[in-house]
Amino acid sequence: MTLETAMNLTAFHSSHTITDMIREDHAQVADAFHGYDADASPEAKQKLVDTVGQALETQAQLKDEIFYPALRALDADEAALAKSEAAHHQMHSLIGQLRAMRPTATRYDDTVLTLKDTFIRHMVDEEASLLPQAERLLQDQLSKLGVKMRTRRLVLNRPSLRQVGIALAAAGGLAVGIYLAKRALDRRV
Repeated sequence: MTLETAMNLTAFHSSHTITDMIREDHAQVADAFHGYDADASPEAKQKLVDTVGQALETQAQLKDEIFYPALRALDADEAALAKSEAAHHQMHSLIGQLRAMRPTATRYDDTVLTLKDTFIRHMVDEEASLLPQAERLLQDQLSKLGVKMRTRRLVLNRPSLRQVGIALAAAGGLAVGIYLAKRALDRRV
C-alpha cells in the first residue's frame, strides 16, 4: 500500500480530530523516510521521493487552507505559525529540486536527506508547540476541523480523469481507458 493510499484510508475511516490527523500524517511520512536507501535502485528512490513529495505537498496545502487559518482566527502564536509555514516552503523548494534531477544525480541523496531533516525538525516543532496550542484554543472545533480536513484531502488526492484512463488501459479496458485519457487531454485544450 502506498503512503498516499494509507493517508486516504486513514482520512476516510478516521473519526480523529485535526490534530490527531496531523500527527498521523507526520508519523506516516517519517516512516516513509526511514525506508529511503541511498543504495536502492533509481526507480525505488524516485518512487519514494514522489510519494513523500506528494504527501508533504498535500499536508502543507491542508494546513494552509484549514489548520493555520483556524489558529490565526484565535490569535495563536504567530511566530510558531510563521516557522511552520517557512518549513513548508523550504520542503516545497527541496521537492522541486528533487523533481528536477535524476535519482542518479550526485546531489540527489544529499537533497533527500536535507528534505528529511527539514521535515523532522518541522514535525518536532509543530508537535511540541502548535498542536498542543491548537488543542487548547480549538478544543471545541477539533473534530469539525478534522472532518473538513478529511473531506478536503479526499478531493485533493482523487485521481484525475487521465489517471483513471491510463489505469483502465493498463488493466485491459483499452477502449474505455483510451477514451477517458483522450477526453482528459481534450479538456486541457
